[in-house]
Amino acid sequence: MAPATTTHGRRRRAYIGSFTSAGGLGVLVAAVDEGSGALTVLGGADDVPDPSHLALSPDGGTLYAVSERPEGAVAAYRVTGDKPELTGPPVAVGGGPTHLCLHAGHVLTADYGSGGVTAVPLRPDGTLAAPASGTLRHTGSGPDPRRQQEPHAHQVLPAPSGRRFLAVDLGTDSVRVCALEGGAPVVRHETALPPGSGPRHLAFHPGGPDGSYVYVLNELAPTVTVCRWNAPDGPLEALGETPVLQNAPEGDAYPSGVVVSPDGRFVWTATRGTDVLSVLAVVEDGLRLVTTVPCGGHWPRALAYAAGTLYVANERSGDVTWFTVDPDTGVPVRGGSIEAPAASCVVLDV
Repeated sequence: MAPATTTHGRRRRAYIGSFTSAGGLGVLVAAVDEGSGALTVLGGADDVPDPSHLALSPDGGTLYAVSERPEGAVAAYRVTGDKPELTGPPVAVGGGPTHLCLHAGHVLTADYGSGGVTAVPLRPDGTLAAPASGTLRHTGSGPDPRRQQEPHAHQVLPAPSGRRFLAVDLGTDSVRVCALEGGAPVVRHETALPPGSGPRHLAFHPGGPDGSYVYVLNELAPTVTVCRWNAPDGPLEALGETPVLQNAPEGDAYPSGVVVSPDGRFVWTATRGTDVLSVLAVVEDGLRLVTTVPCGGHWPRALAYAAGTLYVANERSGDVTWFTVDPDTGVPVRGGSIEAPAASCVVLDV
């Protein structure tokens, strides 16, 4: 079957980030098959160390990557061909950045190591302007003596309204609703989650600016916190917890990625250690765990979904596996995989 095309007429692609310090190949570019969702690697670039998380510009022509090192940085690539091309030198951000997003003419990074959010301005052509325009340092801690002695920002995500962004902090058991003022991130609201839960990532329920729910995946307690989103600009209100595993885990169990189906009927999560994908149904009073299935590899770090296919970046087995999702039950069925050493994320050009 022919590769799929995007809404702007280009061949549809997937971009895979990885940890070069663990044998990863940097940023890989893969073609997406129109019928099966299967991936075929086209090329890659290894000129930025540990590009663990990626974000794509709205026009699909520029890809942004964090460099998850103690001396953190963000880089921009042109991706009009099969090999990503750097647009300029990386720009310094906080320590150990684990996530990034585009918001209000800036790239925002979640700096896990230094515990905050950094904003880097974008030029009109999508390239990065140096230096960073502002940094927000989180404060606080949690009860876990090993993981929560200090703030650890893990994700930044724009709100549907486009006027706010959310910063998820594993170290402080909280989610901050923030704004940019003069290029500097500032906190508008902070929502406390259960102590020791260790929130990692979140996803909005679909529905545009008035989408009313947010699903926060907790790494230290294998649960999802369902929150009400007070549109258009917050705050969040925590409503309750749903487990992502059917039984109490034996040994390591660290949830990692969360995505919501476009029709809002299902939420999927990945859990490292147990190496499973969880299917949760959206019900009137929150979420209901339906089942779990093997993730197709070891240590699933991130998920992505498009056109009926769920993709899993399995870090320690070094592959990206794809699943066809049953539209009625939400249950993923394994389709295939490609080799991708130390894979850490998948971003789809849809």
